[in-house]
Amino acid sequence: MDGLIYALIGAGVILALNWAWTRYAGFLAQAPEDYAADGTVFDIRTHLNGPIICEGVIYGPTGRVSSRFVGEFDCHWEGNRGVMNEHFSYDDGSEQTRAWDLTLGNDGRIKALANDVVGEGTGQQAGNAVQLKYRFKLPEKSGGHVLDTVDWMYLAPNGTIVNRSQFRKYGIKVAELVATMRPAPAAEMKEAA
Repeated sequence: MDGLIYALIGAGVILALNWAWTRYAGFLAQAPEDYAADGTVFDIRTHLNGPIICEGVIYGPTGRVSSRFVGEFDCHWEGNRGVMNEHFSYDDGSEQTRAWDLTLGNDGRIKALANDVVGEGTGQQAGNAVQLKYRFKLPEKSGGHVLDTVDWMYLAPNGTIVNRSQFRKYGIKVAELVATMRPAPAAEMKEAA
């Protein structure tokens, strides 16, 4: 009986340490102000504007690649309001579209709406990074679950954007996405289609 109690206590300690690491030292512990002092300026009105090509992978809960995709985005801004239309083609032949309605405040805060986002997403641009948090509803064929999502986009020196996103259910990471986004000439957009 004592062995079982010690095993349960040990498991509890491991879970608590894992939670603390994730919350205070891992991906979720990043904050926009961590990047504010960087001299590079990631302005979504400039860097998420016009035609964009996106390539990426999605990792499942075991850390293995579960899907690969290519995306074509078209972004347009009028002042601090923008629309980003996304079209994704996945390795299984499926396709997905999304239209983001983005509003950028004078303080760098972002408000984001999309058809598969529950409520309003919020974010912040600071230095060379942009953070966006939202609740994402999976398509019904994928279970229709609502996942808590954190996107981090980092501006590379050549203008490419590196995106890392984590999707959680009940605080447990169920998927992760890593992608690049880069400006694309109109001719390249047609070739990718």
